[in-house]
Amino acid sequence: MIALIQRVTDARVVVAGTVVGEIDAGILALIGVERADAEHNAERLLERVLGYRIFPDADGRMNRSLRDVAGGLLLVPQFTLAADTRKGTRPGFSTAAAPNRAEALFATLVERAAAIHAPVACGRFGAEMFITLTNHGPVTFRLEA
Repeated sequence: MIALIQRVTDARVVVAGTVVGEIDAGILALIGVERADAEHNAERLLERVLGYRIFPDADGRMNRSLRDVAGGLLLVPQFTLAADTRKGTRPGFSTAAAPNRAEALFATLVERAAAIHAPVACGRFGAEMFITLTNHGPVTFRLEA
């Protein structure tokens, strides 16, 4: 599984004109599910996202995690993160998980996140989403599990 995480001051997801997920300061995580991923990958990725130290401490160094700052977590499914872009000028999706498997693993990730952290919000799998955010930094990292 892949997470493209961004430190944000705010972020929201809109589907068909309705806000379906929104956070204040925290992490926006775009989630890609690859063909070989399983539940243990979702668990490991969640631990990495919650524990990754990207928030400043008193000295301005990135030493604090989302848990430390009690920030929001907005999880957004994004199958294009699992694309194979090594060749040509068009992405290939043979490395991405099948939609039903990806949706189940994304749902597992959201469920487990909500059980151990708050606030947690999410986008809608398979929907056309409009995401707005204010990236603080900018700070963006790619995590894999």
